[in-house]
Amino acid sequence: MGLVGVSTTRRRSARKAKGDGHLRRAEILEAAERIFVAEGYEGATIRRIADEVGVSSTALYMHFQDKACILLEICQGAMQELLDRNNQIAERPLDAVSRTRMMLDAYMRWGFEHPNAYQLVFSAVRPLPQGSDAASELGAGCYDSFSGVVREIAAEGRLRLGDADSASQALWAACHGVVALRLSRPNFPWQPVDDLIHVTIEGLLAGITID
Repeated sequence: MGLVGVSTTRRRSARKAKGDGHLRRAEILEAAERIFVAEGYEGATIRRIADEVGVSSTALYMHFQDKACILLEICQGAMQELLDRNNQIAERPLDAVSRTRMMLDAYMRWGFEHPNAYQLVFSAVRPLPQGSDAASELGAGCYDSFSGVVREIAAEGRLRLGDADSASQALWAACHGVVALRLSRPNFPWQPVDDLIHVTIEGLLAGITID
């Protein structure tokens, strides 16, 4: 799914005064994330990102070698946050279906709360640039953490249909579809986010798992 329907409104920062100190990396990442989503990776330039945060291109190069490095750090940060959430839920002393429900809920809410990062990481048609092994490993870790809990459901004989792999993929893909479509089609008369999350997850689990 492409990155369409995303606001391209610029929120340009005031030009930093000379001698103001080091520009926070987080500010560059935030601006770059908006531009990557709104204009695509090819449309984003170092000069454009620097202008957005109010510094010179030279100052920005003091923090990042190129825009590929910026993209990688955004993706790594997003994947690390999701992985941390998944691992925390996976370790809770709850039954596997409850933990699966919590993981899917956390995943969907994270997407709705961080639409730019979500679309950049999960919906961008352009693959990550060279050197993205760390981000790819974090992404794989997120899925492995989730699918591991679904495997517990399968081991308990609580899958109504399919196996652990097909159930994991169907659950993840269905939730992704709801988040991605709502973000990319903001003018559709969507129901409230809480309702979408509840109906999606409960409907999926009711069809796939046995109480």
